Formats: sequence, structure tokens, C-alpha cells
Amino acid sequence: MDVQSEKLLAQIIRNTRVASLGTLRDESPLVSMVAFVSAQDFSAFYIFVSRLAQHTIDMQKDKRMCLLIAEADDGRADPQTLARVTIRGSAEMMEIGEPGYTPVKRQYIERFPESAMLFNLEDFGMWRIKPKGGRYVAGLAKAFNITPETLVKVAAR
Repeated sequence: MDVQSEKLLAQIIRNTRVASLGTLRDESPLVSMVAFVSAQDFSAFYIFVSRLAQHTIDMQKDKRMCLLIAEADDGRADPQTLARVTIRGSAEMMEIGEPGYTPVKRQYIERFPESAMLFNLEDFGMWRIKPKGGRYVAGLAKAFNITPETLVKVAAR
């Protein structure tokens, strides 16, 4: 992957606030929208979701999931040229008080101030998504397979 594509990937992950979350529901795909934050080195992604949501119930049953983070639609003639990354991984619920929980909570509230009150509700929880691999499309004829190591390398850009 060229340096320009790496920088664009890092920019998309850092500047995009919402992602599409794919889970398995009754052996079929379910896609929903989630707000997210990432670890500084892109080794993990975090979502704060209601335990009542279908995607949360799905992750409790099957940890396999996928995130799609895409460049914002800018009205260009060919939206297929928008950069996007699909990250396959596994999800695990974080326990309040476990190491790392408080900094992630702080980071989440900083990015989404209106979410602060949700942390007082019992049906919401923080989930850690650990990447296993994926695919990055940087534009026309610029597609790359990615690994967790790729994401960590790109985070340094």
C-alpha cells in the first residue's frame, strides 16, 4: 500500500464518527449504524450500544462481526470511488472497571458528549472490537487486503 493510501485510511478512521455494523441474526446478515471510537493505534474499535438492540443480542450469541467505515459522500459523480474500509473481527463486552474501560469511556464521551447520560443507564454497554482482517478500497483500482498489523502501521501516519 502506498503512503498516500495509508494516510487516507488513517484519516477516514480518525475523522468518521459512524460505521455500519454487520452481525449475524438467525444465520443471516444484519447491518446497523453505530457510533464508534478507535484505539490510538487502531488495534481495537469501541462501540457503546444498548443491550436491547438486535445487533447487541447478535454479538452476545456470535462474536463475529464486521465494521464498514466509509468516506463521507461528497456528491461526486461516481460514489463507488469513495474510500472505505471493511474490518472483520470479534466483539467482546467490556466490564465496568476492567483495565482500559475508563479511558475508553472518557474518549467516547469526548467524541459524543450527548452520550454521557447513557452511561447511567443499565441497558447500555461498551464493546471492544478486535480486528482480524479486512479490505480497504482507497479509490478506483486501489484495493488492499488489511491485517491487524496493517491497521497499527497505518495509525502511525
